[in-house]
Amino acid sequence: MPARLISALAALLLWSAPAAAADRLTLLLDWFVNPDHAPIVIAKEKGYFAEENLDVEIIPPADPSAPPRLVAAGEGDIAVSYQPNLYLQVEEGLPLARFGTLVATPLNSLVALKDGPVKSLADLKGKTVGFSVGGFEDALLKMMLAGEGMTLDDVKLVNVNFALSPALLAGRVDAVIGAFRNFELNQLDIEGKPGLAFYPEENGVPPYDELIYVAHRDRLDDDRLPRFLVAVEKATLWLTNHPEEALEVFVKSHPDLDDDLNRRAFVDTLPRFAKSPAALDAARYRRFADFMKEQGLVKNELPELSTYARALD
Repeated sequence: MPARLISALAALLLWSAPAAAADRLTLLLDWFVNPDHAPIVIAKEKGYFAEENLDVEIIPPADPSAPPRLVAAGEGDIAVSYQPNLYLQVEEGLPLARFGTLVATPLNSLVALKDGPVKSLADLKGKTVGFSVGGFEDALLKMMLAGEGMTLDDVKLVNVNFALSPALLAGRVDAVIGAFRNFELNQLDIEGKPGLAFYPEENGVPPYDELIYVAHRDRLDDDRLPRFLVAVEKATLWLTNHPEEALEVFVKSHPDLDDDLNRRAFVDTLPRFAKSPAALDAARYRRFADFMKEQGLVKNELPELSTYARALD
């Protein structure tokens, strides 16, 4: 058979062979899809996951506390979680490890109404503060008050469940702790009652990553994980460079989020996404571990940081 014909047949066979299926990856979110997840959505919509030969299934949870536990049990590949929760999960014995960062700054904040009685942290003395989740939010508030020479006994804490903005607007509380600065502040502004935010990282609380990616500790050598981070990094840089186009891609993929609140939140969250999601600042993580221990949120000595927070090779 002539060499030219053999080459033509080989090329035809190569062209007609089915493409290898992409590697499936299950990603469990911390909450319903929202602007905090923009890099993930953009990575899927722009084909960055596909470029890494990944078929990523994005699953919002029925129970927001479940994703890390499901990943620890081998029922998911990646969970979006919170750095403060990571220490609690490790102490509990869950075999989880952080391998990437989604949102690299705190989003949590203490918020009061601009036209209300609280103009400074010192004004909280004798006031009512609403919260959603006890424990960590109490610790944040405790540290912030300490800078003004106050303790939690100087305020009245009221559990408003997750109705932070409504509680403020209704005058049930003078301030709320646990308000996400990219959402509650916009929510209040839309209602015509602008908020005043006090940031934990500016008031005695060590900075931390709000949202992180965690996987099973024994599966960190899975080559899908670094490829996932490559795709997310591409998406983060693209949406940073093209914010208006990125917003349109985001709301087109999730039309239910095409409203004033989510558009504002998208813009406010942009500068907070980790531009190098695979990077790990070990000293920063250790400082926050010390904070968690000092506040009594972690009762026992944690294992070596490298066992539960890694930068993948």
